Amino acid sequence: MPQPILCLDAEVRYFAERFRAVFSKPQYEYFVTVLLGLLECEGRRTLSGMLSKIAQPPSLSGLSRFLSEAPWVAEALVVVWLERFRTEMQPLVEAEREQQRQAQPKRRGRPKDPLVTGYLIGDDSTMSKPKGRKMQGLGKHHSTTYEQRIVGHSLVQGLYVLLDRRCPLAPQLYRQEKVCVSEDVAFESKIALMETLIRTFEPVVGTKTHVLLDSWYCAQCLWRAARDRDFLITTGIKSNRWLRIADATTPQGWRWQKLSDYLAGLTEQDFVQTSWPRGGKAVSVHVVTTSVRKLYRCQVVIVRHSLSAPLSQARYWASSDLDASVEVLLAHISARWDIEVLFADGKEELGLDHYQLMSTQALVRFWTLAMLLYVFLEEEQHRLQLRWQRAVTIGEARREIQRRHRHRLLDWLHEQFLSGIHPDTLVDLLAA
Repeated sequence: MPQPILCLDAEVRYFAERFRAVFSKPQYEYFVTVLLGLLECEGRRTLSGMLSKIAQPPSLSGLSRFLSEAPWVAEALVVVWLERFRTEMQPLVEAEREQQRQAQPKRRGRPKDPLVTGYLIGDDSTMSKPKGRKMQGLGKHHSTTYEQRIVGHSLVQGLYVLLDRRCPLAPQLYRQEKVCVSEDVAFESKIALMETLIRTFEPVVGTKTHVLLDSWYCAQCLWRAARDRDFLITTGIKSNRWLRIADATTPQGWRWQKLSDYLAGLTEQDFVQTSWPRGGKAVSVHVVTTSVRKLYRCQVVIVRHSLSAPLSQARYWASSDLDASVEVLLAHISARWDIEVLFADGKEELGLDHYQLMSTQALVRFWTLAMLLYVFLEEEQHRLQLRWQRAVTIGEARREIQRRHRHRLLDWLHEQFLSGIHPDTLVDLLAA
């Protein structure tokens, strides 16, 4: 049944009010319409699909113009939600730092400075658009879902994780060079987009930022950007990278060796048995502190799920956290999975890839509004976890909002009938 705007949940309404200054009055109505439509729609989150869930919705053409032409700035929304996140997290960070101070054993000398780590996670995801021939920004990008290159848009996304809270950053559209030439826009590689994200990111005061990236982003310029900001960085690396290995038979006392060859020379005694932080699955881990060619000095981590499995199944990472133990290194590595969960939740719960929009401005705005709604659902998820005293998924948080919307709708209908309004009067309003 379509949902009247006036039955909007109080928490959603309060959240939307934070962004009122970004929009004019007519634009704000469309903004709330998109939020409610994304929350309520269970099918394809196209514009018509979202409007079908709203009682007395605005016109389809008006909503299309809101996304493609209306004079509002998507980046302004991101500034508001990031500032709010930093404000909310600041006292929690201070409380955590104080708790660490109190837990430190009494020793001579200066006490260790409390450390709260925030993860800046970056990755990209392909939005499949096999029939979107007239859409701007289309290219052929690799999809891990299809295990091949497909036609679609490439979303480059950042995620800030701090004290088990998650906050997405501004979504960015990556366009291949030939697409940029045809659309007459400046080309920026994925590496350049990620470097800009690292150099412009503002962490919560009193935290240590740790950048997490997969092997696609294992580039010297990104490591340099992290070092320039005094950030730590951990990235995946490929088996064809070269390590600096001690060798007394050479004049300089060392030589370069390919990572795959280094692994082949290890024995079972060179690995330690431990558990993967998420799921507790047993893994074998080897860590060596060395230099990687075209990177910097780092700890190289080799993980094998079974020592009897082929060497080709081993996975590799490099981390600038030179003081970290094996357990801490695995915690860094496993934390990167949060952005995969973000992409999965975004597509499944918010229709991040359901859009049918022609212009790149419209689709980036749609991504921004979807990420903004994710910010709300993450806040609601946190509130429900405290209330229900258990883990809560983003999907459960969304369904709880839907339940409250149904409750408010029934209350509203009850009030209408008590006031003497005939059911026929409400038929057109609530027609699907």
